[in-house]
Amino acid sequence: MLFLLPPSETKRDGGVGGPLDVDALAFPALNGARREAIDALVALSADHAGSMSALGLGPRQAAEVERNRILLTSPTMAAADRYTGVLYDALDAARLDANARAFAHEHVLVHSALFGPVRFEDPIPAYRLSHSSRLPGLPLKKHWRRSVGAVLAEVDGPILDLRSEAYAALGPAPERPGTRYLRVVADEGDGHRRALNHFNKKSKGEFTRAFAEHRPDAQTIDELCDWADSAGFRLLPGSPGGLQLVVSQTLPQRA
Repeated sequence: MLFLLPPSETKRDGGVGGPLDVDALAFPALNGARREAIDALVALSADHAGSMSALGLGPRQAAEVERNRILLTSPTMAAADRYTGVLYDALDAARLDANARAFAHEHVLVHSALFGPVRFEDPIPAYRLSHSSRLPGLPLKKHWRRSVGAVLAEVDGPILDLRSEAYAALGPAPERPGTRYLRVVADEGDGHRRALNHFNKKSKGEFTRAFAEHRPDAQTIDELCDWADSAGFRLLPGSPGGLQLVVSQTLPQRA
């Protein structure tokens, strides 16, 4: 069983690891594409105004360009610790014990727009690049889609895809019986379910954390659903190829 997470726009500074070593990342078949993307991003950082535009940054985010400029010499930390934001705050990787982190390293990937899929503990620097960024001469969807799709297709076992549609477009999960896309919906108590925004990310982080802590031996989607029920989650069939994580939220009533 493999969980496939989106990254976050926001990242922690610093780290205790040495500079980026592309060869230390999972899926070495992606290393050529990684180096191309890294070189393009570092080159772009020499043009401050161009970087601000290409990365969609506002005036208060100017420091993000410097992050990219020093990307090859700045310290690294585990990918799960590098990312912040709603999903990663709920995941709270720093508070997972060693066994949970080891399990997550084997069973959780984060799909970066710069590095492609990386594993939970893979060491990465701080950077700024999202699915919507425009690297000159390197359209991200075209750059990543085929190669990422190929490495994901080689992964054994079921895949639970927690990414947004925008990140899934950078490399689709394989179309096979063991692949499911996770959507978070709110149970409104009247038989209706509503898709969530903010709580979507929070719930995905909490669900991934529980998966790492409990370390279930789930070899199929049905076994994952059984474990989820025992862990206090409602994981139900959704649209074809999808699962719904059903949460209870007090939401504004429909007009």
